[in-house]
Amino acid sequence: MEYRCRRCFGQRSSESTDSVHSQTLDHPNPIRGLRMSKIWWMNGLRFACQTDCGKCCDQPDGIVYLRPEDAEKLAAHHEMSVEDWLIRDCRQTLDGRYVLNSDPETDICIYLDSAKRCQVYESRPAQCAAFPFWSENLRSDRSWQRTLEECPGLDAEDAVIIDGDTVRLKVLQDRDAMRGFRVWPPQK
Repeated sequence: MEYRCRRCFGQRSSESTDSVHSQTLDHPNPIRGLRMSKIWWMNGLRFACQTDCGKCCDQPDGIVYLRPEDAEKLAAHHEMSVEDWLIRDCRQTLDGRYVLNSDPETDICIYLDSAKRCQVYESRPAQCAAFPFWSENLRSDRSWQRTLEECPGLDAEDAVIIDGDTVRLKVLQDRDAMRGFRVWPPQK
């Protein structure tokens, strides 16, 4: 199955972006198999979320894929049924996966307030909690350098070493979120 890049989701396809997408998403080892001895980040990476930053959430055309557990957690946070929450705060992509709505005026996350703080931080989706440790960010030195430039939490004074096993779990959470779900309740 091929996924579209979250950063380029809203852009029109062209030959050049299609080739980037195929290189990015069909990369020979975008952490598939997770051969631990060959992964450059296994000794850990420095990170501390800067909760007043919001840079990972305020990208126009960003997309947050949801797991069923995310829907349950966020619906409970809002004291709603999952069905009602899905109708109010989500939409379905062309392939049917549920994703968070974006603010219609700014095209950024509906849960990011004007002070760049997440209104649902403790209940945020797994994909959000996994950032910046997404497979697309870790697949190469070049993609990691771009992430370092974009995310101040990676160079923060209060950053701590996130061990390789935790980074691996974040990658797997992100991958699970990318699979998403298409119907509620999900089919088992």
